[in-house]
Amino acid sequence: MKISILGRLFLTLLLAPTLVSAQSSDEWLTLGNDHAHTRYSPAAEITAENFEELDVAWQWDGASFGAVSGRSTPTMVDGILYTVAGNKRYVVAIDAKTGSTLWTYREPDTPRAEYSMRGDYGKGVGFAKIDGRGVVYIVSPGFFLTALDAKTGIPLEDFGKPVPIDGFPQTGVVDLLADLGHPYDPYEGIPVETGYITSSAPPLVVNDTIVVGNSAEQGYHQARIENVPGDILAYDARTGAFKWKFNVIPKPGEYGHETWENDAWQWTGDVSSWAPLSADPANNLVYIPTNSATIDYYGGFRPGDNLYGASLIALDTRTGERKWHFQMVKHEIWNFDNPTAPVLMDLEMPGRGTVPAVIQATKQSWAYAFNRITGEPLWPIVDRPVEQSIVPGEVLSPTQPFVTKPAPYDMQGLSIDDLVDYTPELRAEAIAVLDDYVLGGLFNPPIHADNPMGKYAAMNCPGGAGGANITAPAVADPTTGKFYVSSHTACFALRLIPGEEADLLFPDSTGVTTARYANGVRGATARTPRLKSGIPIWKPPYSRITAIDMTTGDHSWMIPTGETPNRIKNSPALAGIDIGNTGTGALVPMVVTANMLIYSDAASDGTPMLYAIDKATGEIMSEIEAPDRSSYGMSSWTLDGHQYVLLQTSSSLTALALPAALSDDDGGH
Repeated sequence: MKISILGRLFLTLLLAPTLVSAQSSDEWLTLGNDHAHTRYSPAAEITAENFEELDVAWQWDGASFGAVSGRSTPTMVDGILYTVAGNKRYVVAIDAKTGSTLWTYREPDTPRAEYSMRGDYGKGVGFAKIDGRGVVYIVSPGFFLTALDAKTGIPLEDFGKPVPIDGFPQTGVVDLLADLGHPYDPYEGIPVETGYITSSAPPLVVNDTIVVGNSAEQGYHQARIENVPGDILAYDARTGAFKWKFNVIPKPGEYGHETWENDAWQWTGDVSSWAPLSADPANNLVYIPTNSATIDYYGGFRPGDNLYGASLIALDTRTGERKWHFQMVKHEIWNFDNPTAPVLMDLEMPGRGTVPAVIQATKQSWAYAFNRITGEPLWPIVDRPVEQSIVPGEVLSPTQPFVTKPAPYDMQGLSIDDLVDYTPELRAEAIAVLDDYVLGGLFNPPIHADNPMGKYAAMNCPGGAGGANITAPAVADPTTGKFYVSSHTACFALRLIPGEEADLLFPDSTGVTTARYANGVRGATARTPRLKSGIPIWKPPYSRITAIDMTTGDHSWMIPTGETPNRIKNSPALAGIDIGNTGTGALVPMVVTANMLIYSDAASDGTPMLYAIDKATGEIMSEIEAPDRSSYGMSSWTLDGHQYVLLQTSSSLTALALPAALSDDDGGH
């Protein structure tokens, strides 16, 4: 196949404080393409008629940088892609026409960076034009903010302050720990007895402000109650000067402080924005989707609703002032943190006119929708009673917010009616294997190992991995108001053991004081029930894309993703039964263009596939074999008049284009 050679068209586009309606099809300005994080491109060269002609234009391999996860969507500006790769989080500039590496930057090694459990999860970079000069911003695993010249990769002069660590540049860097307010050593970081903070998403530049989120240790790998909060930080985009800090765990006198009882606000942490941010530059608002407080599955040491855990917060980018917030889950213990960036659209709603909206896809399989200026829900969200905990010391909120519209896009809770029923034998086996588990609704609470019922664990569905999640962000078409969510049916089995025992499972973790209870296994979930045949215990589809018309709140269509895996389709337990398309069970990356919705999944035999979907009906318009499995996201942009689709294929990036782009190589080979 042909590989294009250098022939970039350099464009001059200043970052404008508008939503996606003004987005150029030529570029991809953030990991979600725009501040609204729609992953929408108006590029239109690729159509249903020529989709099958797509071929590999080039492939960039990040293996030499230690890249594994593929969790970074490159920014594309002026014909150059900017991304991060590997646990060291190399910053890499790539020629968008050829896939050639132009420059790289790596932060010098520090123990505080080596400790990070989010190293390869950088997700992308921030970008802005400062006085006409392109600047790339990166937050490292060690929690340093660095500004680099977009053409050269050299740290920006007159930005930040010198860092007293050998090998660090004397300019271009901000030590973010300096503004959090905790004692720390520049080289070692915050003492792990106090807590730890790192980064798993890029900064977002909104007008002249850099807004920085953060991340902490996975809550299911914790058994100690102390940590530091993931306070939101902001800096001047030109100089790196500190502008403001927003306390995600309210201090005395601040709104919501009373939701932290037992003085837990003094030593509890983790509430952070590990998912990416989105923003409305025209109204100077940034939207912060937050994580939960310290320790997943047990919060007896932090009674109260624990604001701003599991919330969406709108902040003024100029001052850090809270404009509004909504807490999706009160006293969150289910690993129901907000996993993806909020999506912004201007909706033409019947009887309401143009409504500025923000939509948050969640693990709970709800799309929470608000007026992004006022925070008013677009449809009622009502508090309803939920199950209560039997775990000693745990006091849950008696109610939780329930979204009334749109309807859930995947399974919520687990009952006998949800179980596989292809045959009476499979249904009976599913009921039998669940006998050792407590079933319940969406907010079914964890149980402890020595519970009086003698059960092994509580089934929480969709659980911390179900519904929507970080590996497959929702996308939107701002021209129609359609919101597309990738989800899969999944459950977590939640089992708690005494904190002293759990602490042995998680060496070198943060804090000093063990909780009364903590997660009873390594990993996110205890043993989940399985059928001997390998067929899932619940009804299909196992994975799906749901299209929601956000102008009305109604579902437009739902399709299974990919094809039924052969291990299920050819199972002897299903001999002679036409089970239709169950979907693969995988969360799928997507991108929306003027002509179609594109997503990647697999055929029955595991062959990676790329599908072109009719945005209005969900019908497959075309499909091709893909070079490799894709994850996290994909993008589409135009260069030299030709549209590209960029796949994140594990350690690699794979660019697809039509023959016209592959031959338009200025005399190449």
